[in-house]
Amino acid sequence: MDTTIYLDNNATTRPTPEVLAAMQACQDEAWGNPSSKHRVGDAARQRMNSARAEVAALLAASAAELVFTSGATEANHMAILGALALQPQRRHIVSSLVEHPSTLLLLRHLQAQGVRISWIAVDEHGQLQLDELAAAITPDTALVSLMWANNETGVVFPIAQAAELARQRGVLFHTDAVQAVGRVPCDVAGLGVDLLSLSAHKLHGPKGIGALYVRKGIKLPPLLFGHQERGRRGGTEDVAGIVGLGVAAAQARAALPRMQAVSALRQRFERGLARLPQVKINGAGAARLPNTVSVRFGQVHAELVLERLDRLGICASSGSACTASGDMPSHVLMAMGMSSEQAVATIRFSLSRDTREDEIDAVLAALLQIVQPLQARAA
Repeated sequence: MDTTIYLDNNATTRPTPEVLAAMQACQDEAWGNPSSKHRVGDAARQRMNSARAEVAALLAASAAELVFTSGATEANHMAILGALALQPQRRHIVSSLVEHPSTLLLLRHLQAQGVRISWIAVDEHGQLQLDELAAAITPDTALVSLMWANNETGVVFPIAQAAELARQRGVLFHTDAVQAVGRVPCDVAGLGVDLLSLSAHKLHGPKGIGALYVRKGIKLPPLLFGHQERGRRGGTEDVAGIVGLGVAAAQARAALPRMQAVSALRQRFERGLARLPQVKINGAGAARLPNTVSVRFGQVHAELVLERLDRLGICASSGSACTASGDMPSHVLMAMGMSSEQAVATIRFSLSRDTREDEIDAVLAALLQIVQPLQARAA
């Protein structure tokens, strides 16, 4: 019996049995090329279309507004590069200092190529500064690109307000919604976004598949040319992966009410953490995802705690799984005003809809045994 306690769900989630079964059935029964005009191709195409409808329902979007991609990194690239290609006369993008590396590194590359990037600051709680955003938008702005919820702290940005600021100025708005979709309700029309990225493996689906929502009427140029996805993304579709995403989307939509229980577990966890000395919850003063706790224990290096937790079968992380090195302080935490010592002392615990109360209590008991001796050594 697996006794692992997995609290690293912002890095990836475990695919559900239903997702895996649907993918295997697709490989067995609908293995054809969905572009083929015969019964084998039709079977693949029908399953792909059904999955597209499920993902659209999760976003309250139209199925025709979805483009399947290899994941959120590709979706982010497609949105950002596509917005620039669509408006070659505009050479300015507005984003934040706490974006996921897939956005951050692309924007730095574009900056080196001559595109002007305005980086919006966050406050000490990790919350977006809307007044700075409003001031940064100019007639030359092609796109505002902001994450909906931060992968490290769980802080939720006021995306609807930010999108409205962009809309008032006639600027396209993109959100990296990877951490939010499936954890908070999503209505793309209510949010007012033009482009939205998501990833299957963050909502109990498979890796290697994602999607970009492109609002009806936006003729976004493709990154990859070909006739697939209505000419918006070339390459034979990963039908089994898309089917897995569809099942995951349907399950996530049905499970949204359970996120209230996840939030209650997070609060229980944070109350337990408060029993330890020198505990600081990062982002506690901002709206946060129901599943994410970013915490530091004084000056104790996160890796020392994580190594000891791992020996006990408890999985957590020091931040984003997509950063190049665990030795580097988090750019997110540094942007919140922390010192490098505080940043490398931070641990992220991210729950799922399947996390149990007894698991939370077991992690708390382990931390009570681990942290205080390390704090005494660090003093």
